[in-house]
Amino acid sequence: MKSLWLDNEQANLRYHDIPGRFPPLLFIHGLGCASSCDYPTVAGDAALTGRRQLLIDLLGSGFSDRPNTFAYTIDAQARTIVALVDRLALESVDVFGHSMGGSIAITVAHLLGDRVRRLVAGEPNLDPGGGLASSAIAATSEANYVAHGHDHLVRAARADGNATWAMSLSQSAPWAVHRGAKSLVAGGSPTWRDMIYARRGPKTLLFGSHSLPDPDTERLPKAGVSVGIVADAGHAMAWQNPAGLAAAIAQALA
Repeated sequence: MKSLWLDNEQANLRYHDIPGRFPPLLFIHGLGCASSCDYPTVAGDAALTGRRQLLIDLLGSGFSDRPNTFAYTIDAQARTIVALVDRLALESVDVFGHSMGGSIAITVAHLLGDRVRRLVAGEPNLDPGGGLASSAIAATSEANYVAHGHDHLVRAARADGNATWAMSLSQSAPWAVHRGAKSLVAGGSPTWRDMIYARRGPKTLLFGSHSLPDPDTERLPKAGVSVGIVADAGHAMAWQNPAGLAAAIAQALA
């Protein structure tokens, strides 16, 4: 695992750097997750092997540092990814992000412009309001969530059979999870939907087949955004069908 020291954040951003052909593919995980946990199987699938891949643990998650002074907003997290791309002198990248990581990926593409060759997002937050988990987290105060809510959510995830998320969530900083959830609920200006609609170049949103129907599967193509389906999976597509997700990403990048 490699590490990038971020001067402004006074923290280390850590990532796996799998060697291969250019352009690199960046993986950005969702709320309470970690790319080091979610994506090794996806990255190692035959559909994606042979190209350089960066599996990034966002600040507050996985192996990366957890500074309490960091904002953990979607925009702030995206800017750490931009810093990594700049430090590695990457002239062109492809980007995949899932859920909250999809919103971050859209923001990264907005910030980097034409340096992002292809953008792929798996069931991202496109509008303010958050999802079921993030809206529930954001509904309580940060102090209460840090003191009680985080451990309760980990136990609830484990009891519901979401063992992988429970494990990753337990390793995430509670303040990072809460601030990320608050950012998803608050949204931004422009919205992530506005950003992806305005973006030039190939852009694809992936949905798990178990998440359908979803009105965006009809709405997005009318705005120039391609739609792909990951079979036999719901929102947690990297855990439920990693080979299917790898194939869908490869198709979007092709």
